[in-house]
Amino acid sequence: MGDFNVKAVQDQKDLQAFTKHLLKDVHALERMLKEKWFETGITRIGAEQEMCIIDPNRKPAYNNLEALALIDDPKFTTELASFNLEMNLDPLEFKGDAISQMHNSLKVHLEAAIEKLKGLDLEIALAGILPTIRKFDVDISKITSIPRYHALMDALKEMRAGDMFELRLAGLDEINIQQATAMLEACNTSFQVHLQVDPDDFVNKYNIAQAVAGPVMAVAANSPMLFGRRLWHETRIALFQQSLDIRVFNEHMRERSPRVTFGNNWLKDSIVEIYHEDIARFKVILSSQIDEDVFKMMREGKTPRLRALNIHNSTVYRWNRPCYGISHVDGKEIPHLRIENRVFPAGPSLPDAFANAAFWLGLMNGMEDEVSDITKAMHFDDAKTNFFAAARLGLDTKFRWINGERLSSAELIPKKLIPIAKHGLEKANIDKNDIDYYLGIIEERAASGKTGARWTLDSFSKLRAHGTPRDEISSAITAAIVKNQYNGTPVHEWELADLDDVDYEPTNLTVEEFMNTDLITVHEDDILDLVANMMDWRRIRHVLVEDKKGKLVGLVSARKVMRYFAKRTLEEDPGSIAQVSEIMVKNPLCVSPNDNIVKAMDMMRENRVSCLPVVSNDELVGVITESDFLVITGNLIKRLVRKKKHKKQK
Repeated sequence: MGDFNVKAVQDQKDLQAFTKHLLKDVHALERMLKEKWFETGITRIGAEQEMCIIDPNRKPAYNNLEALALIDDPKFTTELASFNLEMNLDPLEFKGDAISQMHNSLKVHLEAAIEKLKGLDLEIALAGILPTIRKFDVDISKITSIPRYHALMDALKEMRAGDMFELRLAGLDEINIQQATAMLEACNTSFQVHLQVDPDDFVNKYNIAQAVAGPVMAVAANSPMLFGRRLWHETRIALFQQSLDIRVFNEHMRERSPRVTFGNNWLKDSIVEIYHEDIARFKVILSSQIDEDVFKMMREGKTPRLRALNIHNSTVYRWNRPCYGISHVDGKEIPHLRIENRVFPAGPSLPDAFANAAFWLGLMNGMEDEVSDITKAMHFDDAKTNFFAAARLGLDTKFRWINGERLSSAELIPKKLIPIAKHGLEKANIDKNDIDYYLGIIEERAASGKTGARWTLDSFSKLRAHGTPRDEISSAITAAIVKNQYNGTPVHEWELADLDDVDYEPTNLTVEEFMNTDLITVHEDDILDLVANMMDWRRIRHVLVEDKKGKLVGLVSARKVMRYFAKRTLEEDPGSIAQVSEIMVKNPLCVSPNDNIVKAMDMMRENRVSCLPVVSNDELVGVITESDFLVITGNLIKRLVRKKKHKKQK
């Protein structure tokens, strides 16, 4: 998350002072590039691993600060949500066994952290979006209690001018929600790979990163679910953009760039172009007390930190982000440039993560020998289209590639890109065993079509076919991820998730995790004949009544409908038309999405009702019925039977 010593812009004076430092930093960077201050002739790689902390029920655990203290490892740090952590790997020179060395380092540190977290009865899960995450997990109350994160959320909310943040996304399922803050961003966890680049090579390397972003994401996709809904293969892409979207629209067709962006064109002359565009397009939202006099430092031969530029850069979320850093070489501080690949999701396993990294690094180092200038062989619009198509469809994407050639993933990745990546890794003198192992994973994953996203979706379909509720499906998938992610087995070899993978305990869960949100509703002035037919067609016993604003106003039960029609047949004119308002129960007993499931069961039993509408802020959001509890208890009984059977077999 960058510099922690920041704050939201306080007033116009604060904004002006910080902007002045920002402009000085850009001019200083231009001078440093012109005067050849930067480290050259050496390539280093690095990575950042984001992760989720989960409780025994495989749900987010909100105590990252306590976990961080227990882990007691300086490589670990906080992230935006209180259920997230991040680990930063030491940079290594890009040669020899660098990739497997980083892999082993992450494995060792993670295993040590996991062992310590047993003291809190917690685990770590690697997933682009944790399958068990729920909407209330990203309420503002779940933010990490550090001023920088509050400052960022406050600043983004201020830029929205009071409007709600929206997420509208459709895949196999659909999601349309609003939230008061940008905390939806906390659903995302990624594996970010860094590549140090010589300044003279930066433009070409950055354009290559843009060109290959689509296919490398297609084969790495691992985020198909959010709040129990199946959306894009890499839902992070749309979720990240929309969750931080502070644009306010009107009726005019004015173009505005989202703060999470792929970019708008190829880079032409220098890294500075990106910073120029980002300063021009995106308002400053965080500031800090800057004491650094960059030009004085340069006159003294000292390397400036460019803090203002780095702070602003940390609030503009390019999928390939330019980075300014400082290397410590022989006691000296020497500036360098990096490209940070933010495309890859976390997980699903450590071998998968480093296979993704090796594939990308190989392409970055080998593509220039295949195509000397990618901008002359490929339209930028095609690179951008490929990126978003791959986010939606994963390996099912059809790519528009070099010279306009149309290729499927099965044609592009194994036949063209893997050979280029292999050449790039060989050119960097990466060990042959590492090349064969990591690119072998990519080759087999592409051939099988079994990315983390496909494994998750297939697991969901399998479990749903047996009538398993969404929440239990999400828990089983998460449990299977945790079981498989550290054992050295890449995802294309995993068995599909099974209910035996998780000890499911619904007594600790909330109504939101079980309620049905696919509601069949009517209005007060609808006729009862419509209600009766809807109950028959849908095989339901209750129909909710709402007004035009989605507010619950009543409930109609099958018993009420039967009584009405029985009475009308005997006593009334069969040609009369009755309305819902005549028989509905007004102001029915309701529950909140955040109520405990046991509380809902007690309310049903004590009040002798078989249906509870779920209401949040006066808005109808779901319903929970006796049938839902029958499914829950039925699955629990089946689980107990399976456990007894397994014990006997042992």
